[in-house]
Amino acid sequence: MSRIGNAPVFIPANVEISVDAGNVVTVKGPKGTLTQKVDPDMSITIEDGQLGVKRPTDQKRHKAMHGLYRSLINNMVEGVSNGFVKELELVGVGYRASNKGNLLEIQVGYSHPIMFYIPDDLKLETVTEKGKPPLVRLEGIDKQLIGQVAAKIRSFRKPEPYKGKGIKYKGEILRRKAGKTAAK
Repeated sequence: MSRIGNAPVFIPANVEISVDAGNVVTVKGPKGTLTQKVDPDMSITIEDGQLGVKRPTDQKRHKAMHGLYRSLINNMVEGVSNGFVKELELVGVGYRASNKGNLLEIQVGYSHPIMFYIPDDLKLETVTEKGKPPLVRLEGIDKQLIGQVAAKIRSFRKPEPYKGKGIKYKGEILRRKAGKTAAK
C-alpha cells in the first residue's frame, strides 16, 4: 500500500488546478504557473478542495508512479503558493560570492573566478556579512530546478571532510575526519 500516493493533496484557496486531456496537470497560484505531464494510467480527481491520485493496478510500476506523481503535484501546489528557498554557504578563507542579475560570480580557491548563469525562473541573491561566510540564496517555485541549480553550484567546490572548506548547504552537517597525528 502506498502511503504517500494515498494521501490527498490539499488545495489552498488561492490555487487553481486544472487537468487537461492527456493528463497534463496545470497549477496556478499567486507566485506563478507550473505544469506536469502525468502518466496516462494514473487517474486524477479533484473534489472538496483536495486532489487525489489513483492507480489502476498493484503492479510495481503503477505503485512507483502513484507516489511519485502525488509528490510532484504536491510540490507544485506548495511552490506556487509559498515558493522554495535554498541557501548555500561558502566556507573558506578568501571565498567570495557576488551577482549581477542572474549571473553568479564565485571565487572558491581556484586561479580564476567561476561565472555561472542562473535560469531566469529563479531569483538569485548573495549576502556578505562580516564574520560570517558568504551566502548564496536561491528562490523560486520549481523545487526540482532549485535543487538542480544548487547541486551544480555546490559541485564547484564540495566541502572537504578535514577543515570543512567548500560550498555547503546552510544547516548541512558535515562528517569530519581527524587529520594525521605526528609520530612520537
